[in-house]
Amino acid sequence: MRELLPSDKEGIFHLDSDMDVHEFLGKNPIKTIEEAQTIIDFVRLQYQENGIGRWAVLLKENHEFIGWAGLKLVKENINGHQNFYDLGYRFIKSFWQKGYGYEAAKACLDYAFNVMHLENVYAHAVIGNEGSKRILEKIGMKNTGTFFHGDDECAWFELNKNDYLQ
Repeated sequence: MRELLPSDKEGIFHLDSDMDVHEFLGKNPIKTIEEAQTIIDFVRLQYQENGIGRWAVLLKENHEFIGWAGLKLVKENINGHQNFYDLGYRFIKSFWQKGYGYEAAKACLDYAFNVMHLENVYAHAVIGNEGSKRILEKIGMKNTGTFFHGDDECAWFELNKNDYLQ
């Protein structure tokens, strides 16, 4: 994993223009390479402002872009929380169900607790997104209830550093 770079715009376009990838993300995939660049610019601004943001996930053997994962400082109020670190990930469909989501999410937790020394990490997933919920549970996050984020009912996940199994 590494910072997203402007050169990742084709990978971001491939990822975020797929309707299946956006099934649980509002069903509004991007349509242009310029939109992909805007996404990268937004994440790169988070690096500057917050010192953290989502990272590109690359295959070790050939450095192919397969998606992103990482921590994001969420400043707005979501489910009664504000100024919290959200764990997220998104992968190109052909890389689903191969363990990359789990590996990336686990690496992000390791970074959160062992490098950033965070007390808590949070995540949420739309109720129907069983794959994402399964990853969050597998890495040890606890489903503490549901809430509505816009029109979507979501499961809320939390993990405290004291409960983290390294």
